[in-house]
Amino acid sequence: MFFYSLFYQKIDIHNGLFVIFATQWRLKIDMQTIIKASIIKSGILRIPASKSISNRVLIIQALSKSRFLPENLSDCDDTQIMIHALNDNEETIDIKAAGTAMRFLTAYYSIIQGDKILTGTERMKHRPIKILVDALRILGAQIEYTEEEGFPPLHIKGEVLSSKDLTLCGNISSQFISAVLMIGPMLKNGLNINLTGQIISRPYINLTLKIMNDFGAKACWTKYDKIRILPQPYVPKPIRIENDWSAASYWYEIVALSRQKNLTVKMPDLFRESYQGDCIVAKLFQKLGVITEYSIEDGVPYVTLHKTEDDAVPQLSYDFINEPDLAQTFVVTCIMMGIPFRFSGLQSLKVKETDRIQALIKECTKLGYVLTEKENSTLVWNEEYCKKQAYPIIDTYEDHRMAMAFAPAALRLPQIIINEPQVVSKSYPHYWDDLKSVGFELK
Repeated sequence: MFFYSLFYQKIDIHNGLFVIFATQWRLKIDMQTIIKASIIKSGILRIPASKSISNRVLIIQALSKSRFLPENLSDCDDTQIMIHALNDNEETIDIKAAGTAMRFLTAYYSIIQGDKILTGTERMKHRPIKILVDALRILGAQIEYTEEEGFPPLHIKGEVLSSKDLTLCGNISSQFISAVLMIGPMLKNGLNINLTGQIISRPYINLTLKIMNDFGAKACWTKYDKIRILPQPYVPKPIRIENDWSAASYWYEIVALSRQKNLTVKMPDLFRESYQGDCIVAKLFQKLGVITEYSIEDGVPYVTLHKTEDDAVPQLSYDFINEPDLAQTFVVTCIMMGIPFRFSGLQSLKVKETDRIQALIKECTKLGYVLTEKENSTLVWNEEYCKKQAYPIIDTYEDHRMAMAFAPAALRLPQIIINEPQVVSKSYPHYWDDLKSVGFELK
């Protein structure tokens, strides 16, 4: 399969937004990557900056008409798509497979004067967005579906929105909630949001609120299920983006699956007191034999991962309601270590890049493991096995996390083959290069 990667260079600032020009088209021809690994070496890895923080900062900086360039901005596809969209004067914007961009830009363009059509890949056209559109329509947004009702593409006519109280289900994607939150300070009378039922992915909502407040907004929880945003516009400011704890999870997996007692992996710009909920990965992987050392060197924070002498837990149960992006990492780690598990709180995985629950069930059977889904939100492995493929070929379903979570299984297998490996560019463009740097064999 042929695919193209477009790289951007920020060279100027105009009207508060980044002006960017394409500097290089790179043609690649990759359908599969064969991965082998036995003995790997310790290394220092510069993982990507946080995609979650980068994309929120870009929206807020655009709303504040900031003239500051964020430091350490993520170089992943999703963030590059966001940058491009915020600077694109065309009426139709193709955000490809970037779900965060689709949700955040839907809210952003609803309050920016002008007409925009947001479209994306075929998969994106089947990812529901009705809940967000309905919420924005309550605020007065003019948004129409151009194809199937409830799904992109969207035709958005931006205008000044009225301010009303909103009630949203707490068990929807936090990106829907964050998209509305970030435009709240720009509404004449601010915004009150009431969340009903179980609130999933609360750390991502908190992440949004923290970044909003960093830029001068006044937004906070007033009760367990209520958020108040005052009508106080954002203030431009410089910011440095911290690195991505979700990306770090794959290195925790690698250390856990390695049989080398002295293996260490060191990563800069990861904070112990992180805005990212996925920093919980450090605590969880301690149960699987990986300990985290925090240090500061020349003013830069580092984490160093070590194998511990303690045995891993005999089984693992955890509710991923607040950290769903870690689920694939832990599923693959546990089956490869022979650790039975019960992972709940996974309902949001149904509407990610793919149905991640079904994708995990299918791909794990190729490795010889039978997973069971319960109540559309729980995955269980009770040491049930099936016949495995001699040389497993993992489908990635246009999902970056499928590729990155399954690749480290090569440490416990003769080899593993990853289909469409280029999907990692969505969040971690140099993932394969980093694997090679510590001794993985890729071809």
